[in-house]
Amino acid sequence: MFNSLGWPEISVLVVLGLFVFGPERLPGMAADAGRALRRVRVYAKGLTADLKAELGPEVGDLDLASLNPKTFVRRHLLEDDDDWASAATARPRPLLPTEPAPWDPDTT
Repeated sequence: MFNSLGWPEISVLVVLGLFVFGPERLPGMAADAGRALRRVRVYAKGLTADLKAELGPEVGDLDLASLNPKTFVRRHLLEDDDDWASAATARPRPLLPTEPAPWDPDTT
């Protein structure tokens, strides 16, 4: 979350907080901020669990982190993908009863 913040930025924020809120109120405000952050994390985990339960077992293994645009681009555009070679030699999956048979030019 604070990947772009370094120690100089954090120390400036602490000193600014001391000047704005004072040394008496700053520890209490930091504790309140920690509790609020914990509460938001619990809500987010509950929301994720509810979303997976409501969507059903088909998407029960849905990883919401994989829907992050950065993760999506990194996985699909920036990584080497050798799956095409294994897909070319893989056996085709069986057809479902509702799927039409693929067209084969040798059978017509």
